[in-house]
Amino acid sequence: MDDKAQYLGLLTEIIGKQAVILGPDIAILKARNVAGLTVDDSGKVTGINGDPAEAVEKLIDTYVELSGMIVKSALSSIFTKYPQIKKVE
Repeated sequence: MDDKAQYLGLLTEIIGKQAVILGPDIAILKARNVAGLTVDDSGKVTGINGDPAEAVEKLIDTYVELSGMIVKSALSSIFTKYPQIKKVE
């Protein structure tokens, strides 16, 4: 899996996890507000414009604004599937 595909997968899984917590409408709406991300109606990230690592950080920050630090702990298991992508601290 190339880097771009890994980032697309990671971002999509983050949105999916937040859809369970926040509901799909809010999770997708917030993800679509992140500059550089293209998100389809199912919550799948179909495009990243710009630095993908920055997009991950912005997406997580967006969810943290809503739910606090519980977001970061809820997402830690997702990052274990993508060892080549540096975890946002």
